[in-house]
Amino acid sequence: MGLFSNVAALARFQFALTVAFHFLFVPMSIGLGLIMALTSSRYYKTRDPQDLAHLKLLVKIFAATFIVGVATGITMEFAFGTNWANYSRFVGDIFGAPLAAEALFAFFLESSFLGVLIFGHKRVSAKFYHVSAWLVWAGSCLSALWIIIANSWMQTPAGYDPASVATGRVHLTNFFAAGFNPSTIQRYLHTVDSLLIMGAFVAMAISAYYYLKGQHLDFAKKTMRVAVVVGLITTILMLPLGHLQAVEVADNQPEKMAAMEGHWNTGPMDMAILGWVDTQAQKTYSINIPIKGFIGLLTKFDTSTSYQGLKEIPVKDRAPVQATFQSYHLMVILWGLMLVVVIVAFLFERKDRIRQKKWAQRILLWAPLVPLAAIQFGWMAAEVGRQPWIVWKLMRTSDAISMSVPAGQILITLLLFIVVYLVIAIVYLRVVFGFIKKGPQLEAAGKPAVVSADDAPTSGEEAN
Repeated sequence: MGLFSNVAALARFQFALTVAFHFLFVPMSIGLGLIMALTSSRYYKTRDPQDLAHLKLLVKIFAATFIVGVATGITMEFAFGTNWANYSRFVGDIFGAPLAAEALFAFFLESSFLGVLIFGHKRVSAKFYHVSAWLVWAGSCLSALWIIIANSWMQTPAGYDPASVATGRVHLTNFFAAGFNPSTIQRYLHTVDSLLIMGAFVAMAISAYYYLKGQHLDFAKKTMRVAVVVGLITTILMLPLGHLQAVEVADNQPEKMAAMEGHWNTGPMDMAILGWVDTQAQKTYSINIPIKGFIGLLTKFDTSTSYQGLKEIPVKDRAPVQATFQSYHLMVILWGLMLVVVIVAFLFERKDRIRQKKWAQRILLWAPLVPLAAIQFGWMAAEVGRQPWIVWKLMRTSDAISMSVPAGQILITLLLFIVVYLVIAIVYLRVVFGFIKKGPQLEAAGKPAVVSADDAPTSGEEAN
């Protein structure tokens, strides 16, 4: 019964559950939002009713995902004031600005123009409708920026008064230094690119479903063509972006890097492909890149670069090494799998062979599970690897807990979260799968969209 009476463990598990569930929907919204915006551009250019039907299907899926994402994100903010009150007091001056900005600028931008996409097709000009799709996607990316700023500050705090740490409330001294701390840009680019990969794989899966069913083939062909290009570009782009993120971790959080690679002895660090960490024997058994000191070559262009080993880090300051090592390397392995899938899909699509290969369609139908798992493992490596610090080197996770909240109450709310989130997941999947099963629907003839002179199609294009 020790676990069920451990306030810190229960609070951490509850927050991990809510974050992981919330982040099932963020990739769908930001990632699929780009596909939606690109489809809007195609419709604006062609004014083809089929393209409008394609766009409206993507808008429905995006809207359902957006709603659930917002609802599941709110519970995390409540948790800051209940289970993590000490943490909230400590970082309140720092976190207030980015969280307020996320709500005031990003959320209202995204939600307002999403309303235009849902209700305004026949009430606004075609140009305004087209721009609205891109503003919705821009709003979702801006929302992610503010959240990444807050998270990155926890990883690499900056722009604060060091003397204020002892008071239990960190004081902000430089907003831009705090916002664009040493890990913000790298983490944001790495994260958003992973979300775009997810969106491309979801779009490919929807298209593959229609190919398998022999339905809505116009949507399948056009969306697959866009998705494989976006997927290929973003998956390849992950290589340099992931590298930048790894270099940042090596420079600013060497203890985390040591845990990621199971590096026990100070000196040059090899790069593992996969393996197992024996924490009792303080040894890592792994298959490595066959270049000694490969991490130094990547980060400093010098294989002799020395990195601190786990043995020099006090046990109380070490991250859970096994969990950090496995989650990090699983993320990398899954990226390799994604690269193979998207290259094959791109080559097949160029030769128009995906529609002829049932096995390829079935693979693409389940392929979104790969980037989804990679994203979750990536966040696990980042957050578990930061332990035991909730704010790097400033506040321990154990000191951030609201110890006044009984373990029984946390356990009850944890069980309620599991039940409620299970219901939400079932309802969400039924709604979205219902949209997909029904497919893109042509609009009935009616009042045309408001079209200004500037919105008129170019010569040779057909208007609504």
